[in-house]
Amino acid sequence: MNVETIIKQRTDWLYQAKVVEEDVIKIRRHLHQYPELSFQEEKTSDFVYQQLRSYGITDIQRNVGNGYGIVAKIHGHNEGPVIALRADMDALPITEETQLDFKSIHNGVMHACGHDAHTAMLLGVARIMNRFRFDFSGTIVFIFQNAEESQPGGAKSMIEDGALDDVDSIYGLHVVPEHCVGSVGYSLDYGSASSDTFEIKIQGRGGHGAKPHQSLDSVIIASEIITTLQSIVSRYVDPIHPAVLTFASVNAGGGVAINIIADQAVISGTVRTFSEEIRQVVKRKFHQMINAIANMHDSTANIFYRDGYPALLNTKELVERAIEQVQQTQLFDNIVEIGPMTGAAMIGEDFAYYLKEVPGAFLNIGVKGIDKEESYPLHHPKFELDEQGLLKGIEVYLTILMHQLGGVDI
Repeated sequence: MNVETIIKQRTDWLYQAKVVEEDVIKIRRHLHQYPELSFQEEKTSDFVYQQLRSYGITDIQRNVGNGYGIVAKIHGHNEGPVIALRADMDALPITEETQLDFKSIHNGVMHACGHDAHTAMLLGVARIMNRFRFDFSGTIVFIFQNAEESQPGGAKSMIEDGALDDVDSIYGLHVVPEHCVGSVGYSLDYGSASSDTFEIKIQGRGGHGAKPHQSLDSVIIASEIITTLQSIVSRYVDPIHPAVLTFASVNAGGGVAINIIADQAVISGTVRTFSEEIRQVVKRKFHQMINAIANMHDSTANIFYRDGYPALLNTKELVERAIEQVQQTQLFDNIVEIGPMTGAAMIGEDFAYYLKEVPGAFLNIGVKGIDKEESYPLHHPKFELDEQGLLKGIEVYLTILMHQLGGVDI
């Protein structure tokens, strides 16, 4: 393929991103207005399927994995690499508080994490690439995943169901409201942390507040557990390795009366780490300390510790290559490295399972309006995104595909 042909191809593909932009925005608004929770995305999945069919795509598998996952494939004119792209489809159990004309019609359910945008962008890419299927070599696998927000998630089960069969590499995007439209964020190593959760049920012995010596005060025991466990991160984890231990809720007594000592207390929270070694250190010390404190107070503590998504580890070479390719387009105002010490990197993301199987990269797309001084974060009831960011996401995907499948070397 000569340089003139390559330049024309790149121009044609990226031009089509602008052609489909209006329809992609409409799709995103439809998905936003009709959100569905994890493992309940039946209508969302039907909508995605119908859109793919309308583009002329016929190689489509439905109900892949443990829910309503979809895997669609577009085959080029010759054999070549198999590249997968992934979007998640589920919403969050949040009541929307925006003033959007297309705000959620389902009370208590909202696309507050941008999955509506992820799905809309990937549909836009599928529409464009099916039009140009005679202009590239290889296969594109489009993974529309269910249940990213709720463990055990949909990724692992979709992999077990064959979603990554023959795939050479995989790419994903996530919207970021802290970065303006035109920004691309990347991490050369860890893009998100493991996301374990826990619940501790402390069984003491209730009694009258005036006679504490006749009771085993579960509130005191819970307080000691919370205070002591703070030392795990500060004293048992190497300071150069990020780790988070968060207590999200404490419930005891039920507010029945102020002179009753609660016989039971329940603590819940989450543990986040990058290193698997550190993950196991925190887990081991967690159990040791809780059991020691409970025994010291002649009480019992039942620990329910759930291993969540693993840490997301990008393939450095593919991230570097993708970022270099994106820079060449000169379509992006700001390309910034997001290191593992940033708060955003400590979130959980089951895209990590795909990267355990094949090389790949998970990138961030800025969706903050350029004229806005501040924006609401992901998972906030007032979260909004600037829809101009959808075009930029499509352009990132197309750029990667051009280089992987179209023979672009400039």
